[in-house]
Amino acid sequence: MSSADTARPTPRRSDFPRDFRWGCSTSSYQIEGAAQEDGRGESIWDRYCATPGRIRDGSSGAVACDHYHRWSGDLDLARALGVGAYRFSVAWPRIFPDGVGERPNQAGLDFYSRLVDGMLERGLEPWATLYHWDLPQALQDRGGWENRATIEAFVDYAEAMARCLGDRVKHWITHNEPWCTAFLGHHEGIHAPGIRDYRRALQVCHHLLVSHGAALPALRGWAPDAQVGITLSLHPIEAASPSAADAAAVHRHDGTRNRWFLDPLYGRGYPADIVERLGADAPVVLAGDFETIAAPTDFLGVNYYFPEVVADAPGAGPIATRVVDRPGVERTAFGWEIAPQGLVTLLDRIRADWHPAAIYITENGSTFDDVVAPDGRVDDPKRLDYLARHLAAAREALAHGVPLKGYFAWSLLDNFEWAEGYVRRFGLIHVDYATQRRTVKASGHWYAGFLKT
Repeated sequence: MSSADTARPTPRRSDFPRDFRWGCSTSSYQIEGAAQEDGRGESIWDRYCATPGRIRDGSSGAVACDHYHRWSGDLDLARALGVGAYRFSVAWPRIFPDGVGERPNQAGLDFYSRLVDGMLERGLEPWATLYHWDLPQALQDRGGWENRATIEAFVDYAEAMARCLGDRVKHWITHNEPWCTAFLGHHEGIHAPGIRDYRRALQVCHHLLVSHGAALPALRGWAPDAQVGITLSLHPIEAASPSAADAAAVHRHDGTRNRWFLDPLYGRGYPADIVERLGADAPVVLAGDFETIAAPTDFLGVNYYFPEVVADAPGAGPIATRVVDRPGVERTAFGWEIAPQGLVTLLDRIRADWHPAAIYITENGSTFDDVVAPDGRVDDPKRLDYLARHLAAAREALAHGVPLKGYFAWSLLDNFEWAEGYVRRFGLIHVDYATQRRTVKASGHWYAGFLKT
């Protein structure tokens, strides 16, 4: 581990351009609750959470942070932190409870209209993510993202949201982390809808990417002055040993973790070496699909949490790799390696290989075992340290010439952390789920102080 990863730096806001965007991110299913209110339909996560054994603590997002009713106070907290932008996601089942329809659910549109107006009233720039994993269950019942018809349904949903909010929302993200939707949800089965089939996961991934490109004309048609992009979960990948076999494994693993998404988005189609290796498992690609996927975007969203260390693993699926733990390194309570320098490595590589016009870090954060003191304070020095060191890494990437335009901390609030339920806390603000009391953690106070200097 380098000294850059062990000593806490002291980044300052003045180290960054004046127009650099600072924000926090959330997602609908993780914070909203109100799962059966105002016409909202069932999502795949509602169904998944209702299946015994799926969620670590047996919980669900049915109530979560009750943000649906407490959004005004939550936006006040965001404003008090000093952020200028707020990234949120729309719950598709609130807009089309059955996934499709001639008319969207007006109560759902009204909620997000109020939410966006509340942001603007507080000086918060709204960044809307259309899909953060909560697919309407009705669409899943018809094949979900494996069914090519879901692409058209997504375009209709995107158009409905752009018609409603396009006069006020000037930054749109089509998908959050399609790798997770495809592979955690359809290969490993540890996310909704809980399918375990590698071939099907690859087809899901393809349809997600096509739907991204297909939705861009609808978004730009109703919000012509908006900036539109996609958010990917990306990782720097390192070899577990100096061996040639592990070096080759890194290239293969990178082919499905990073290149599989970035190459088609930037006009190269899927990596030929991976397509050849997949054989019959490769997704069905129709004429024009790659042109659709490669439709120009205004920015690339990057979610960075940790690097991956990879070893050659003959027989371990089509890619024949396995991720291993590097010994003797710092880790979060989730077990994720803490490696701020990995962010620099990743951003340098994206700039050099794919040349996006602009990059935003749309998620970056950490989970630790927070303790509430008797006086109510939540001191979280490890999260504070994580935040400071990753901001210093962002500063270094800027100095290298990376077109980095903003940083969104994950997350504003503690929330429902998918398969982990409420066991993991990522928030800069602590949530007592029994009382819904919010408490700004020491890391949140540090971020606010950073933003005010």
